[in-house]
Amino acid sequence: MNKTELIEAIAAGAGLSKKDSEAALKATLDAIEGALAKDDKVVLVGFGTFKNKKLAARSGRNPATGETIKIAASTVPSFKAGKSFKDQVNKPAKKSKKK
Repeated sequence: MNKTELIEAIAAGAGLSKKDSEAALKATLDAIEGALAKDDKVVLVGFGTFKNKKLAARSGRNPATGETIKIAASTVPSFKAGKSFKDQVNKPAKKSKKK
């Protein structure tokens, strides 16, 4: 599913116009990005948690030359799925009855 398909699904599910759905999605993503930029976490109970993860400095290898390089420490956004979301994803698929 891409962004356009997600906007269409939001519009259909919430009874909103595509324009309003796009604005709602944009506002949601902006709020999540803003919270992570301030090093806050975003907890959506049952869905999951967005938070920053700190990566330590490490050494790596340049694939083109094979030269060892130093990779600086960095912070990356991460997502951990909640139990309800995991359960929904792992629900067994319904088997179709063949006649």
